[in-house]
Amino acid sequence: MDLTEIQNYAIQARMAFIVGAGTFDRVFAGIRFAEIDGYLLYVYARDESSAAEIEDNFALPIAIVASQIVGREIDVVVVLPKVLQ
Repeated sequence: MDLTEIQNYAIQARMAFIVGAGTFDRVFAGIRFAEIDGYLLYVYARDESSAAEIEDNFALPIAIVASQIVGREIDVVVVLPKVLQ
């Protein structure tokens, strides 16, 4: 299931609130919460280092926020760099 733009922006807004503006601008700039496949959420970050940092440090809060917004359980967040999109 592809996420709508509204769902994408809603997840971005909540994550910005959680991590703060400085961290969001540094790590999450250019992020796109793209689709859900079963219990997986696919996310595209601007580059490999951002993707690794997001997956290592923020996967759990992203899963919680996304679950609330889409109304489905998200167990795993897969973050890929946009070059692999």
